[in-house]
Amino acid sequence: MFLTVLLSLTLQEASPKAEAPRLSTETIANAGRVIGLDFTSSELALMQSGVLENLAAFERLQRIPIDNEIAPALVFSPLLPGMHVRPSRIAPAEIALPEATRPADLEELAYADIPTLASLIRSRAVTSTELVQMYLARLKRLDSQLLCVVHLTEARALAQAQQRDREITEGRWRGMLHGIPWGAKDLLAVRGTPTTWGSKIYEKRTLDLDATVVERLDEAGAVLIAKLSLGEIAYGDLWYRGRTRNPWKTSAGSSGSSAGAAAATAAGCVAFAIGSETLGSIVSPSAACGVSGLRPTFGRVSRHGAMSLSWSMDKLGPLCRSAHDAALVLAAIHGPDGRDGSVHAFPYDVPPEVDVRGWKVGYVKAAFEHSPDDARVLKELETLGVELVPIELPNTFSPSDLLTILTSEAAAAFDDFTRSGADDQMVWQAEEAWPNTFRATRLVPAVEYIRANRLRTQLMQSMAALMQTVDLYVHPSLGGRSLTITNLTGHPSIALPSGFREDGTPTSISFTGQLFQEGELVALAQAWQRATGYHLRHPRL
Repeated sequence: MFLTVLLSLTLQEASPKAEAPRLSTETIANAGRVIGLDFTSSELALMQSGVLENLAAFERLQRIPIDNEIAPALVFSPLLPGMHVRPSRIAPAEIALPEATRPADLEELAYADIPTLASLIRSRAVTSTELVQMYLARLKRLDSQLLCVVHLTEARALAQAQQRDREITEGRWRGMLHGIPWGAKDLLAVRGTPTTWGSKIYEKRTLDLDATVVERLDEAGAVLIAKLSLGEIAYGDLWYRGRTRNPWKTSAGSSGSSAGAAAATAAGCVAFAIGSETLGSIVSPSAACGVSGLRPTFGRVSRHGAMSLSWSMDKLGPLCRSAHDAALVLAAIHGPDGRDGSVHAFPYDVPPEVDVRGWKVGYVKAAFEHSPDDARVLKELETLGVELVPIELPNTFSPSDLLTILTSEAAAAFDDFTRSGADDQMVWQAEEAWPNTFRATRLVPAVEYIRANRLRTQLMQSMAALMQTVDLYVHPSLGGRSLTITNLTGHPSIALPSGFREDGTPTSISFTGQLFQEGELVALAQAWQRATGYHLRHPRL
């Protein structure tokens, strides 16, 4: 009955058929071969009318404009049916401010952590206005080397800083982020400020809204001083003004796509930044630039007001000096806002110093056999008293084969680029670049996209079983299967500097935790950072 009604409605709405079919059976046969199917001549004859009707419907739908912010009617959740998030072992605790004194040269605070800056601001030893002016001066001076700034929000920042200073004078302190200067990856909307998504196509566009994370950081008292670069449409470190550079080695790129967020944080140009990740865009630049980048659980932070690339994989998170700083920022931005339907309301508390002795920390033995730097991390964790547990990540199939999910959603989000030819204006034109990927992905059948998502469920089930055996696991930040798997399953991860190569550039290690257990994830990261101190070293520019 349903099919009869559907065919009747389709035939009524379809344009009158031309005398010669727009698509011959030979063309349809070739299209079938593109997706790995061979149809018989009788099957092709039967299909022809239906394919033409589908094409007519597609064309009618394509004439209806859709904003990038409109999500599909299907919402991804990292939680499987019947899955429960256990209460965190991290008890809420008040975070004490350290003793801090004003340095003779204010620029000595360029690499200070958030608690130190908060202590100085609350005691009125340093004003928010002074910090904003210091960081803005560094951005202006160093951007010629780093190419990390899309737009300085100077007037907005100075007005906010002056307001924060008045509030301190009046005895009002909003918390640890009060008066702290920060930078936003330029896929976050800020009212009245250009939001370019790294593309010349949007160079002068402004959006009449603030992203939820911008609103929440405003409420927490933080001061936005810059929109920071991203690889064009959130891929890599190349954008319309050039390639964002790595502060440790300016002849190299900073990786991407949170390229400017990582570079500016590593260079002491902001106290912290907000980036985004779909498949490594927080982890990769954090690893390259030696900062502590926290990718929260999918559904922990609202993406309202952020560019959509992949509705079922996009995540927002902080890039900071330390794991503790990242925990403080996450505390300000997490939770539902009534606008992003993927966000869950699970509690989160900033972890204090925690005794991690006896925690079960998984590791894939083969991943640590070829790198002395990575193997050293295992010994450092053992010194903390954790129990190292050998694990194997799911290997029934290659997780990279599921990335048709990402590319299909991205091609849909930017379908107007492909059909209008706007993709020809993009800076990067190569086989692996977005313009070509968007075009090729137009040929992915909906059936295969759905099949990939069903296999994604199987991957989530396998990871759920694995994570029952450990509290969290440690792994190299890049390489191996973990980055792809956990971006598909939605697990949280934090990338941390773990040492330095002979050329002075940082190495990196990552911890991946249980769903919605960022407190435990950060607690282990904090304990390891206190014991090692790799995050305290900074580039010399």
